[in-house]
Amino acid sequence: MLDLINDLLWSKVLVVTLVGLGLYFSIRSRFVQFRYFGNMFSIFAEAFTRKPGQLSSFQALMLSVAGRVGAGNIAGVAVAIMLGGPGAVFWMWLVALLGMATSYFECSLGQLYKQRADDGTYRGGPAYYILHGLGNRPMAVLFSVLLLITFGFGFNALQSYTVATSLHDTFGLPTYASGIILLVVIGLIIFGGIKRIASMADVLVPIMGVSYVGMALIVLGMNISEVPDTLALIVRSAFGLEPAFAGGIGAAIVMGVKRGLFSNEAGLGSAPNVAAVAEVGHPAAQGIVQSLSVFIDTILVCTSTALIILLSGVYQPGSEMAGVVLTQNALAAEVGEWGRVFVSLALVLFAFTTLVYNYYLGENALSFFNKKRGPLQIYRVLVISLIMWGSLQDLSTVFGFADITMGLLALVNLAAVVMLFKTALRLMRDYDSQVKAGVKSPVFDAAQFSDLKLDPAAWPSSTQPLSEQQQR
Repeated sequence: MLDLINDLLWSKVLVVTLVGLGLYFSIRSRFVQFRYFGNMFSIFAEAFTRKPGQLSSFQALMLSVAGRVGAGNIAGVAVAIMLGGPGAVFWMWLVALLGMATSYFECSLGQLYKQRADDGTYRGGPAYYILHGLGNRPMAVLFSVLLLITFGFGFNALQSYTVATSLHDTFGLPTYASGIILLVVIGLIIFGGIKRIASMADVLVPIMGVSYVGMALIVLGMNISEVPDTLALIVRSAFGLEPAFAGGIGAAIVMGVKRGLFSNEAGLGSAPNVAAVAEVGHPAAQGIVQSLSVFIDTILVCTSTALIILLSGVYQPGSEMAGVVLTQNALAAEVGEWGRVFVSLALVLFAFTTLVYNYYLGENALSFFNKKRGPLQIYRVLVISLIMWGSLQDLSTVFGFADITMGLLALVNLAAVVMLFKTALRLMRDYDSQVKAGVKSPVFDAAQFSDLKLDPAAWPSSTQPLSEQQQR
């Protein structure tokens, strides 16, 4: 049954939806993800500033990257290559480049419709822009339930499974022992709230990302003469032009799109929940910053894993090696057995931050339709129970469950973004016009959007002209 539903979702519905809408959003926005690509880094530099008690745009970005960069970048890429061939990597690239536009719009909407909570922090995401932008509460509740199941339960089980498999292969640690360790550590962290999670991600995410990409660069340097042929192999295989993978173009597309979405989450509706918590001057600025996280995840980190695997010579068509084990064996073949240890440690770090991020998304979803403390405590118990359960499962069960809920979640979110696309374009044009007028840091004026149901506590109206400092 899992296979049947997955086949319907991924081979027919979501491939067309994700690629088609990504292309539509890109064209209608005049490829906003590329127009502002250079500006991403200047906005990124400004993102360190924050008001007391609020998360900065940088912290929101690090939280988002913490969630995107996880088992999907190490195990997921390996699974995509095993089942779809090297060509799956090309389709991951395509989904990411087009998905940067999708992420821009969903995260901008998440910021626009955010709500200020009683403690002064913000809450937001697709459930909020569905409720306040579309006025559709049943659809908002459906999204929240799917988000809760997908991230709070499904993806956490998957991360736990990957860590347990990796540590068992490298150190011989029983999978149940890994489950117990993760259960205890995550249990201690999740009671600290979003600010503790953000402060942790501030430090861990840059370290783990730079270290992993740095290792990939070492492997590329050791095999520099083979890199052009490997990249050509990826492109040829994507279109069935490589004899060894001539019949696998369909599998390459499906696996590339599926594992690409799992890794970079563009269009999935998860990143807007994090984008909404930041304190920014204009919602579109956070959309631009979050678009960068898709690029970091797929074009940098996923490509690093793919090249490590394909340059090592360990991968063979038809291989049935577990995803993370393939990556470990590939790096060990290049740099020695310590490479296996490096992958395990990197994966533990990646998965650790992702587990906490997933928990936060589930908590955010739960708080949308139930703010009582009792259900929150039950949710926390279920999360750590699923972490233990995931460490003891097999690959097909964990991935199959997560793929279905992820696919349904994406469909609900993408439908909402399409219905709110005119509002999102209007928001983008407001930002564009200020940039064109020479404003260095555009500021959102809620008075210009008074026809929308925005939270006045989050976006106070102002008819005052921009200050000299804002213009500079």
